Amino acid sequence: MYECLLQADILHNPDQIAIFTQFVELDYDDIQDQAILISTLMTQLLQLYQWLIGGVLLGWILRRFLPAFVPVWIGKFLFWVGVPIGIFVFLRQADLSGEIWLAPVVAWIAILLGGSLAWVWISRKQANSHLNESWSRATQGSFILSSMVGNTGYIGFPIILSLVGPQYFGWAVFYDGLGSAIGAYGLGVLLAARFGLETQNLLALMTVMFKNPALWSLGFSLLSRDVILPDTVEQILKLMAWGIIALSLILMGMRLSQLSSWRYFRQASVSLTIKMLIVPLVIGTILSILGVGGSPLLVMVLLMATPPAFATLVLAEAFNLDRELTVTTLAMGYVALLVMLPLWLLIFG
Repeated sequence: MYECLLQADILHNPDQIAIFTQFVELDYDDIQDQAILISTLMTQLLQLYQWLIGGVLLGWILRRFLPAFVPVWIGKFLFWVGVPIGIFVFLRQADLSGEIWLAPVVAWIAILLGGSLAWVWISRKQANSHLNESWSRATQGSFILSSMVGNTGYIGFPIILSLVGPQYFGWAVFYDGLGSAIGAYGLGVLLAARFGLETQNLLALMTVMFKNPALWSLGFSLLSRDVILPDTVEQILKLMAWGIIALSLILMGMRLSQLSSWRYFRQASVSLTIKMLIVPLVIGTILSILGVGGSPLLVMVLLMATPPAFATLVLAEAFNLDRELTVTTLAMGYVALLVMLPLWLLIFG
């Protein structure tokens, strides 16, 4: 292209040649900047994949040799101690300025949109006899829940910390604590009770939402952000926080090892398409049109695109929903996450 321009009549005087030279230099600088950006993103992705694949694979292997109560204990430790410590540590480094309130609002929009699309799909299957499939109420409940609530804590937090950085971790905490957690143990409980095969104590399960230590840790962290801790204490807390992230990935591998069949592959594929593709793409595009951009937009899109939350398995077991479908969506969602991450970075990064 440049050789053709040099041979053209338009570049026969010094002024035009100088302008053309500046254009070539700018074009080269842009290409160089893009190459550096792509290289940086690839490095971050590879490091994240090492964490995600290595941690989950280790958990999968350990589950074969450890007693059945070990994953239960790890889950309780992370719920009551690990995740609150991680929130406290990383929130101290986060930038809470700007329109951070937008994070939980977007979380609820994503939850409601995912649930609505799942309900439309089920209604369509029932209305068309040639498409109708025999889905029990338990299967319908698991399908809707898996389309709504993402794993924005155990999986979302390490993704945000690796690809975006601690500066915007506050957006992830607000999205998870005021969006996903309440959506799972609030609206999720109501839906699970509606589709479940057994009557459960709704009040007792609703209190799980208010007893969630992650919410209390969020409040405590906001109040104590300005408290200065000794450097040694800060370093120890950071090491603990990253260790907790690794432990959460190991736990996920242990949970995924429970998958025993692929009988619900088709239903899980539809649920994950809604949860991990349609919802983040639609809402992310609308937010971009409305002027939301940069790291905050990327954080929210990545969180919307996380696999279904472990809470869906908890609710499936508590309300006797379709546990097999739930575990299938968890496993397939994790694999889909590894494939989809570069796409979201390319579109919204």
